[in-house]
Amino acid sequence: MTTRRKFTSKFKTKVVLELLKERSSLAELAQKYELAPQQLSNWKREFLNGAEEVFEKGGRNKKDPADEEKDQLLKTIGKLKVEVDFLKDAL
Repeated sequence: MTTRRKFTSKFKTKVVLELLKERSSLAELAQKYELAPQQLSNWKREFLNGAEEVFEKGGRNKKDPADEEKDQLLKTIGKLKVEVDFLKDAL
């Protein structure tokens, strides 16, 4: 039974950039990194499909869902605090 290897995004980027330089063929790079040529083609396609996001306005400031949820909860807490303070003053 073979175990599935996992690769970091840093490694994938390194390999794809080397592939894009076209100094070595797809087959040569696949052999060098002991990967299937199809895997390299998939990584290259994913890389190129996501490349335009780098130049989108605010593309580098994307937050993960946990940070977005935290921000939303902090806003809600702030609103509730204002309401409580208002009601305290009204009584």
